[in-house]
Amino acid sequence: VGKNPIKKAYETGRGRVRVRADYKIEAGEKGDRIVLTELPYQQNKSKLVERIADMVKEGNLEGVRDLRDESDRDGIRVVIELKRTANTDIVENRLLESVLERTFGVINLALVDGNPEILSLKQLLQHYLDHRREVVRRRSEHDLAEAEDRAHILEGRLHALANAENVVELIRNSEDRDAAKAGLQAEFDFSAEQAQHIVRMQLGSLTSLERTEIEAEYEDLQAHIERLNTILENEAELRAVIRDELLEQQAEYANERRTKIVEADGEVTDEDLIPQEDVLITLSDADYIKRVPMDAFTAQHRGGKGIIGTDLKEGDHVSAAFTARTHDSLLCFTDAGQVYRLKAYQVPEMSRTARGTSAINLLDLDDGENLTAVVATRDVDEDQYMTMVTRNGYVKRTPATEFENILSTGIIATKLEGADELVDVEITDDESQIVIGTRNGRAIRFDETDVRSMGRTARGVRGITLESGDEVAGITAVRPDDDRDLLTVTETGYGKRTSLSEYRPQSRNGKGLMDIKTENRNGKVATLQVVSDEDHVIGMSERGQLVRIPVSEVSKIGRNTKGVLVMQVEETDRLAAVSIFRPMDAETD
Repeated sequence: VGKNPIKKAYETGRGRVRVRADYKIEAGEKGDRIVLTELPYQQNKSKLVERIADMVKEGNLEGVRDLRDESDRDGIRVVIELKRTANTDIVENRLLESVLERTFGVINLALVDGNPEILSLKQLLQHYLDHRREVVRRRSEHDLAEAEDRAHILEGRLHALANAENVVELIRNSEDRDAAKAGLQAEFDFSAEQAQHIVRMQLGSLTSLERTEIEAEYEDLQAHIERLNTILENEAELRAVIRDELLEQQAEYANERRTKIVEADGEVTDEDLIPQEDVLITLSDADYIKRVPMDAFTAQHRGGKGIIGTDLKEGDHVSAAFTARTHDSLLCFTDAGQVYRLKAYQVPEMSRTARGTSAINLLDLDDGENLTAVVATRDVDEDQYMTMVTRNGYVKRTPATEFENILSTGIIATKLEGADELVDVEITDDESQIVIGTRNGRAIRFDETDVRSMGRTARGVRGITLESGDEVAGITAVRPDDDRDLLTVTETGYGKRTSLSEYRPQSRNGKGLMDIKTENRNGKVATLQVVSDEDHVIGMSERGQLVRIPVSEVSKIGRNTKGVLVMQVEETDRLAAVSIFRPMDAETD
C-alpha cells in the first residue's frame, strides 16, 4: 500500500512497507458482506478469523452479524456478513486498522566481497549482473578449453588418417604403448595428447575412420571456438549473452505480479497537484526549455507579427515549439534517431517572456542533437504505431508498445544511414493514411499498411521519391474518408488550407503531387498538418516571435497555389515551428 515507501526501500535499501489483505465488498439481501480472498504475508488465517470474532464479542467491531471461513482447495474465502444497519465504510476501516494490514521492515543486507552492506535495488541488480558476467566468462573459458582440446585431438585423427598405413605399421612394430607414443611423436610430429589418443584406439578403427564425420565435427568446433573467443574478447557480446539468457529465464518463469501495488489512502502524487491545461513548450539551440500556459497567448487575426514568445540569448534560436497538456507523456524524437520521454509538467512553468531553464536535467541530448518531433500521448494502445519519416524520404512504422520503457538516456527510435536525419513522427493505428510533404512543396498520400511494421533498429523503406535538392518537411496522418484540410506553412510565414480530397492516394515511393508554390516570396515549406476549423495554429519564429490564430482564419484554396500570409516573419528571421492544438473548451463543446 503506497508507492513512496516502496520507492524509498528500492532507492536506499531500507524502508517500511504496508501490506494489505485483498478483499471485495459484495451486496447481499440482508446487508453487505466483506469477502477476504488473500491475506498478507505470514498472516495466519485461523488466527485472523479468531481475532475478528474476539473484536465482535468485545464490542470493538460493531455491525457484524456473521463470520465464516469458506476456504477450500481453490483458495481463501473468509466472509464477514454485515447487518443492514451497519456502515460498511466504518467496518472496513476498523478491519484495516486492526487485522487486514501489516507492516514489514525492509533491509537489503547482503555480503559483498565478504563484507555486509545495505544495497539499493540498483546496486543489487548491478552485483547480480557482475556475478552473471563472471559466470558467463568462466563458463566460456571452460567451454573454450574443452573445445580446443577436442579440436586438437581431431587434428591428430585427421593427421593419422592421412598416414593410416604407416601409423598402423609403426604401432604394430612397437614393443609397447610407450614406444608407440614416442615413435608417433618422432615420426609424425604428433603431440603427446594426440599420440596417447591414437595408441588407445583399436587399429581396425584407425583405418576405418570416417574423414567426413571428423572434418564436420572439426569445422563445428572451430566455429564454436570462434564464438567463445568473441564472447571473451568483446564486452558487448558478453553482455548480449547475459541479456539473452535473462530473456530465456523470463520466458520460462515470468508470471503476473501476485501482490498489487496501490496508492495509499490520501497519498498524493505529483500529477494530482498539477492542473490539466493546454501548454506550449519551447526549446532553443542553447538548450533552454520552458512551459507556458496557452492562456498566455491570445488568438489574433491572420497576418500579424504576433508577440514575443520567449527571451533568447544573443545568437540563440528557437529549435522546437509544441503544444501539449500538462499530464501528457512526451515522446521526444531527435534528428539523430533517438527518443526520450518526459512528462509535460516536468518542464518548469515560466512566463511568456522568460528565457527558460537548462534542459540538461530533463533531456540527455548529445552535442549537436536536436529535437525534431514530439508526440504527446496519454495512453499507448497495442494497435498504435509510431510512424517516422527521414529527411531523405524513408518512412517506418514501429509498434508504439516498443516505446513504453524508455531509459533516461533515451533509446534508439530508428536507424539512419549517411547524413540522413529523422524529421517527423506521427501516431497511426493501422487504418490511417500517411501524407508526406517536402520542402519544395510536393506531397504524397498513401496507405500506412504499404509500410510493414518494423523494429526500432530498422531503417525503413522509401516513402517518397525526392527530386534533386529536395528534402522531406514533415508527415501527418489522416483517415481514408477524412473531410479535414491539409495546412501547409512556409518558413517565410505564408500558408494555405486545402481539402484532403484534392490529394488522391497513390502508391508508396512516388513523386507525389504539387501542394504549394515555394518560389520567390514563399520560401521552403516549414510544416504541414491536418486541421479542422476548431483548431488553433501556433507559429513561432527562430527569434522567438509567436502568433496564435484560429485555423478558420487561414484561407481554404486549392493545391499548387501560393497561399496567404499567416504570420509576418522578418527578412532576417524564419519560421521555426508550427503546432496545432484544439482548446480544451472547444473539445467540451
